[in-house]
Amino acid sequence: MQQSLIETSWWIPCYGLLGAFLTLPWSVGLIRKTGPRPAAYLNVLTTVLAFVHGIALFGAVWGQEPQHFAFHWLQAADLDLTFSLELSPISVGAMELVTGLSLFAQVFALGYMEKDWALARFFGLMGFFEGAMSGLAVSDSLFLTYALLEMLTLSTYLLVGFWYAQPLVVTAARDAFLTKRVGDVLLLMGVVALSALSGSLDFPGLYDWAEKAELSPVVSALLGLALISGPIGKCAQFPLHLWLDEAMEGPNPASILRNSVVVGCGAYVLIRLQPIVTLSPVASTALVTLGTMTAIGASLVSLAQIDMKRALSHSTSAYLGLVFIAVGIGWTDFAFILLFAHAIAKALLFMSTGSIIMTTSSQDITEMGGLWSKMPATTTAFLTGSAGLVGLFPLGGFWALQRGIDDFWYDKPWLVVVVLAVNALTALNLTRVYRLVFMGKVQPKTRRAPEVPWLMAVPMVSLSVLTLMIPIILNTLNLLPHWEIMNWSAAGLLILSGIAGTALGFAITLNYAWIRPVQAPLRFFQDLLAYDFYVDRLYRVSVVLVVNAIAQFSAWCDRYIVDGVVNFVGLASLFSGETLKYSASGRSQAYMLTISLVVGLLGALLTWSMW
Repeated sequence: MQQSLIETSWWIPCYGLLGAFLTLPWSVGLIRKTGPRPAAYLNVLTTVLAFVHGIALFGAVWGQEPQHFAFHWLQAADLDLTFSLELSPISVGAMELVTGLSLFAQVFALGYMEKDWALARFFGLMGFFEGAMSGLAVSDSLFLTYALLEMLTLSTYLLVGFWYAQPLVVTAARDAFLTKRVGDVLLLMGVVALSALSGSLDFPGLYDWAEKAELSPVVSALLGLALISGPIGKCAQFPLHLWLDEAMEGPNPASILRNSVVVGCGAYVLIRLQPIVTLSPVASTALVTLGTMTAIGASLVSLAQIDMKRALSHSTSAYLGLVFIAVGIGWTDFAFILLFAHAIAKALLFMSTGSIIMTTSSQDITEMGGLWSKMPATTTAFLTGSAGLVGLFPLGGFWALQRGIDDFWYDKPWLVVVVLAVNALTALNLTRVYRLVFMGKVQPKTRRAPEVPWLMAVPMVSLSVLTLMIPIILNTLNLLPHWEIMNWSAAGLLILSGIAGTALGFAITLNYAWIRPVQAPLRFFQDLLAYDFYVDRLYRVSVVLVVNAIAQFSAWCDRYIVDGVVNFVGLASLFSGETLKYSASGRSQAYMLTISLVVGLLGALLTWSMW
């Protein structure tokens, strides 16, 4: 039985792709009489099959050595492109996390997207999304990993631009696609270079090569920077971070996956590349530097956001910044635990946010208030997700961040300050959002806000229970420290930072005057954070300006030089033909003489070149 499960493990990523394929008759309009809901049910069914198959497979590989499978796709001369899979407790567990959260998000979408005319197309894209992420989790080949990352980029573009009739949505989808393409192109350069240097694209072969490789500092630095560029874009890290908050224009069920496991897939690829990236101290330093900048910067920017989804998306970039720091230092265990705890808590937060958007038709926190008594299940889910994200003992976020502080305690004490600052700022931001949305006076848009229907409430409550059970899961997986060796000083500082952020969030005055202060210094500071340190404007006067100038120069050269030469040749032929027309005598002997002279001239030239 176990061997059969292992041999059919490649089916699990195909379930999502099968669901996407089965929705096509409804997506393209071939079937109209039944409505789009049968397509949604088919996609949910394939996700359930993937989830159940994954649970059985996880039991089969638990406690076993990693197993590797290779499917040869193209062999020519020295080129061997294979689809390699690795089945280990980590890879199968990551795949199961993807399918589980995808199942929650799709059931949630049955209620959230109930009246959307393109429901079948949405579920087809969700199946495509799920298949790419599931395959990425068990991929053991950098070639296959890159192909699946491209599928993720495409599906992100299609899901962000799902409501394509809105101009802002089209802009957000375009920006997300182009920003990711920058990182993907650089990653492709690194993949090609790595294939030429190592002769293999399978991760085991790359690891063996990395242990013996002797590269010059310049080559190792360029290779490392190229390899980390793709994850930088996928994880919305500085300077390729602006796309994630714009991507919040897409449907909320897609945002649940995007802010939990999609960005986590980029970090997962980075962790797989970590033994190769360590060949370059420059790349490792870049990871720590960019991760620190993003973690602190995104945490501050989230404090000034009035869009509920954008306030949470910036905290996603902040936590992924901590993962980048961990990979740059070499503490991948901390990175894995943080990704796991963050994915579940952030998915729950976005579910509660979707419930609020569904009932109020708004995501502006300045238009809300007093929802705690009207939406008790949603309020409980938001509080549970917030507690699971920050360092609140004994939930998952506490154990993940405590592991990071314990790792940095002696070697990199300044990174302990970074982790504590991110935890405090996240607690402050979540407290601010909670007070504005759930507490205070009832606003016009929240006066008649009911609780969400059962299709949305069931996955939200279930995920709340799962968030509370994360410590039990971590203990079952032997990922919690023993009480005898636990760093209680680090744990105390983590708890105090969370309490400080929460207390400050309750202590500050939140009213419309504070939301838009009249004092010039406060207004400048608020605008600085609200507009993301004006990074987008900086890009407009730097990168965008240079690219635009190059494009205009290229267009000018194409129009006046390339086209000018072609037009000149055409006009010269036209005028010469007209001239010859009037100089022709009409006598055949004159034509023969001309042909003979030209042939003789050509023969003389050829003979001269031979001499």
